Amino acid sequence: MSTITTTEAAPEPVDGPAPRPMGSPSKRPTSAFGPAQILQALPGAFAKLDPRQMWRNPVMFIVEVGAALTTVLALAEPFLGGAQSSGGTAVPLSFTWGIAVWLWLTVLFANLAESVAEGRGKAQADTLRQTRTSTAAQLVGNYDEVSDASAEGTPLTKVSSAELRLGDVVVVTAGQLIPGDGDIVWGIASVDESAITGESAPVVRESGGDRSAVTGGTRVLSDRIVVRITSKPGETFVDRMIALVEGAARQKTPNEIALNILLASLSIVFVVVALTLNPIASYAAAPASIPVLVALLVCLIPTTIGALLSAIGIAGMDRLVQRNVLAMSGRAVEAAGDVTTLLLDKTGTITYGNRRASEFVAMPGVDAAELERAAALSSLADPTPEGSSIVELAAEHGIHFDAAPAGEIVPFTAQTRMSGLDLPDGSSIRKGAGSAVIAWVEASGGIASSTLDELEQRVEVISNSGGTPLVVAAKDANGEARLLGVVHLKDIVKDGLTERFAELRAMGIRTVMITGDNPLTAKAIAAEAGVDDYLAEATPEDKMALIKREQAGGNLVAMTGDGTNDAPALAQADVGVAMNTGTSAAKEAGNMVDLDSDPTKLIEIVRIGKQLLITRGALTTFSIANDIAKYFAIIPAMFAGIFPGLAVLNIMQLHSPASAILSAIVFNAIIIVILIPLALRGVKYRPGGASAILSRNLLVYGLGGIIAPFIGIKLIDLVVSLIPGF
Repeated sequence: MSTITTTEAAPEPVDGPAPRPMGSPSKRPTSAFGPAQILQALPGAFAKLDPRQMWRNPVMFIVEVGAALTTVLALAEPFLGGAQSSGGTAVPLSFTWGIAVWLWLTVLFANLAESVAEGRGKAQADTLRQTRTSTAAQLVGNYDEVSDASAEGTPLTKVSSAELRLGDVVVVTAGQLIPGDGDIVWGIASVDESAITGESAPVVRESGGDRSAVTGGTRVLSDRIVVRITSKPGETFVDRMIALVEGAARQKTPNEIALNILLASLSIVFVVVALTLNPIASYAAAPASIPVLVALLVCLIPTTIGALLSAIGIAGMDRLVQRNVLAMSGRAVEAAGDVTTLLLDKTGTITYGNRRASEFVAMPGVDAAELERAAALSSLADPTPEGSSIVELAAEHGIHFDAAPAGEIVPFTAQTRMSGLDLPDGSSIRKGAGSAVIAWVEASGGIASSTLDELEQRVEVISNSGGTPLVVAAKDANGEARLLGVVHLKDIVKDGLTERFAELRAMGIRTVMITGDNPLTAKAIAAEAGVDDYLAEATPEDKMALIKREQAGGNLVAMTGDGTNDAPALAQADVGVAMNTGTSAAKEAGNMVDLDSDPTKLIEIVRIGKQLLITRGALTTFSIANDIAKYFAIIPAMFAGIFPGLAVLNIMQLHSPASAILSAIVFNAIIIVILIPLALRGVKYRPGGASAILSRNLLVYGLGGIIAPFIGIKLIDLVVSLIPGF
């Protein structure tokens, strides 16, 4: 490989205001549904009145057709001699206009709900667009043609990021923007990803590991890296994020499609009912006018949930985006709500990932302070988290050092499996694996079998508890060595996880810890964390087999991962959450990406998915329940004139047939606006079993859906009755 010099000057860093991160407070809506959101959403709501868009929502399309028909009749009424209500009761000319206006408002309010939900996503997309700029790139060539991974001295060609193709290799140095999504093939650098994640702290990205993936639009802060582009123009991670948060790529989920089919079927049934009522009424010499039949139809069909269904789905994805999680489809969010098995890595998810000293266990005849001092001395120059934790634990016990003592530091190596300190007076301290330290002591003289038995007992107790024993020994200036005791290192379970796992258990979700530890250690940590099961000494094949086994049993599985070895399992899982710091293979395999790379966020994702499903179910229950009051308003108004006995159904004592029908239509429209904030915010989710959640929803939204319309329609009737002619 030749040593070549760079022939092209490095491109200037892109200047201008720093892009605002996704998590920026100024970009998040201050409320679920306020005046600012309404004003921004109104143009979109009017644009959605286009029948070519409305037909995708069968329920609201029927309402729009009814609104158009009633408007035509209202325009024609002056020339047709006026309208008649049911039962032959005369109504004012303004009645038909009132029905028409409120039907149009019903459609507009439904569009407004969807438009507001989409607007919240577009605000996030506008933020992301600031990172999608045309960036100058230093092109080395195609990966298959580049012989030197470091690209040192290779002539560089300055091109636009839009010209980069899959497999191109580029060099990025400090201060430059990474021109596209890719994997680092050489080098290490700190990268500012705040435009994507909202986190101000830089992150380290390097070749050859699970942190090799970089995202286009992020900035290199130090050093130099060589990146192989893994995305096509227009298909970068940021491009996909923009499309998804705008809702442009949001596909209806299976449950949403099924509910749409059910609502459409109900609507067709009620269309048939409305069409057959008029012949029956005509036979009784009390034909109903078309505006009254349209009003009856609109009140019969489930307009409330039909109006809010799309907004609920969009808002569910938006809630994930606000938590810096990108769902590749609405199906993934919905699947998260149905998850029954949760696979969690031990390291970094359940535990902090660094073993920490938790206890000093002295040998018989050894003073505890002597053990603590020796362990701390040997760890003062130890930069590892384990070494720092030993010094901190000793300090808690009153062992302090103003500075590291003079002496020769003995670093840990894989061959010796121990580290320590050789002091100027000829004495030495060692700490490390039990067999290595025992061999070091035996080299200076024999060890009594009783002493070995005592040591083995202490080591076994620590091992059985899931900890790691670290044996400490000392040799005096005369060369006499002896065992001092054992330091108990353990993985620390994250605070609050036990309670969260208990919540998941209450939801009916089984948690499984995945770890490479031996079964003894895995069992102890699983018991301490409160998970339901564990898979020890896990390989990628073991993970796949476990997921398939769970799915074969009818369970939906969710898991997190960041490495290439996790990609098969992420693809197999129903909900695969890839870490943004992970490899491109992991992010492509998963159906969600966590921009914060926090594995514990999987628990929050499940909660959001369940909240989406519960919100949809609660509002469907409310929509069906609130139709009951409308029957008591419209049926008596239509037939009481010819069948006086039906007046007993007018339990709300509505003023007149005209005011009763108009009040029901007005309430039907207004309730949509009232429920928009709930659809966007979501029903508050409380962990519990399916039967408990169903009972609560039936009580709150079923009973509430029955009572609220009786009160609302009566209040509206009191206002409508003040209008002359009603």
